[in-house]
Amino acid sequence: MIKTEPGSLYNRLEDPLTPKRIVEELDKFIIGQKQAKRSVAVALRNRVRRQSVPPELKDEVAPKNIIMIGPTGVGKTEIARRLAKLTASPFLKIEASKFTEVGYVGRDVESMIRDLAEIAYNLVRAEKAASVQEKAREAAEERVLDLLLPPAPVHTPGQAPQQEEGAQAWEPPPATTSVTGSRERMREWLRAGRMNDRTVDVEVAEGGASMRVFTPAGMEEMGFNLNDILPGLMGGRRKTRKVKVPEALDLLAREEEERLIDKDEIAREAVERAEQHGIIFLDEIDKVAGRSSGGHGPDVSREGVQRDLLPIVEGTRVNTRYGLVRTDHILFIAAGAFHMTKPSDLLPELQGRFPIRVELTSLGKEDFVRILREPENALVLQYTALLATEGVEVVFTDDAVVAMAEYASAINDQLENIGARRLHTVLERIMDEISFNAPDLGGTKVTIDRPYIDECLKELAGNQDLSKYIL
Repeated sequence: MIKTEPGSLYNRLEDPLTPKRIVEELDKFIIGQKQAKRSVAVALRNRVRRQSVPPELKDEVAPKNIIMIGPTGVGKTEIARRLAKLTASPFLKIEASKFTEVGYVGRDVESMIRDLAEIAYNLVRAEKAASVQEKAREAAEERVLDLLLPPAPVHTPGQAPQQEEGAQAWEPPPATTSVTGSRERMREWLRAGRMNDRTVDVEVAEGGASMRVFTPAGMEEMGFNLNDILPGLMGGRRKTRKVKVPEALDLLAREEEERLIDKDEIAREAVERAEQHGIIFLDEIDKVAGRSSGGHGPDVSREGVQRDLLPIVEGTRVNTRYGLVRTDHILFIAAGAFHMTKPSDLLPELQGRFPIRVELTSLGKEDFVRILREPENALVLQYTALLATEGVEVVFTDDAVVAMAEYASAINDQLENIGARRLHTVLERIMDEISFNAPDLGGTKVTIDRPYIDECLKELAGNQDLSKYIL
């Protein structure tokens, strides 16, 4: 049992994402796999703990990378994706089989760090834009008011302005006239939507002509944007558009957002976010497992991919558009079915960088019943909500849910086991007729029970040759 004293490290960790809390959040969307949830929760909490470690040890604490072992469709990807959403971390899912050894045609392993940096940049930029949204909207409103209320002609006090021959003599406005009052009244009308039918001339930057010079992988520091060098040649040109007031507000608000946010600051924060909070999900890691024995053949490339992955996972620097990104503290979650191989077929050095091994169990009928009913994004709820938009009330009876789970489990046993993904194909088959006729069924209630499920699936599931292609 850990003893804590006032002011100790454990008392300073006030982050609400405790391991128990993380597991509770994952339970809302993922059924079963408790051990996998515990492992990722501890790995994530260790990142929080690391922030409170003394500086001399902080850089020495390595991330607790994880290998998830289990067949397809059991929740490996969903666990990693929900973990990233929970922490608002930059998250990248990529298949290890897409990479090839240097010298072969394919993606180089460093490209995943560049992709992660791009995701982090977009994430930070969205946060910055949200923080200045109100100020940008106010500035856009002022610009629209300027368009709706052109400034009065400038004149010297005591002297009438020049006027064309034959024009009516100018007279000063009455003392009772208030430009400020007119502007405030117009602002009220604008906010109330009374000016939505008015059109204004807005000067905006031309879109669609932007040109970027792309460089070979690993040489992003040589890349540049042609618009930065010749702003008046392509995207720097501006044109006047005649638009309705609401569209003018949106266009000008986006333009003001660009002025208010500092792109250099976003790039710095994006690099830090990727380094300290980035999560990379390496799927199909089992496809690159295997070691070469004869020095030729496909295993050479597999082992080469592992050797290329090793420095990335161990910790190196990768050049990106936004600066050098250190990979020392990026959390790597690898996953694979390992039907034909096993984790020990990976290079020993690479195995050592994934200290946590978790085996996910296959899903059966009981799990499918829970998946259809319990998660906040349950498939039954999704289909019910979709058809409710057409005015059709769909009700699934309890025996219908059990029947769908039984059919999905039986088909997985007969054909290839694709886990919970089989529920999608089963539900699509069941809902096909209702979805097609939904626009004509508005205002009706449709009850889906076991006889209806049997009618839709019994003949199909019994014919293995046919179900192989349809289910």
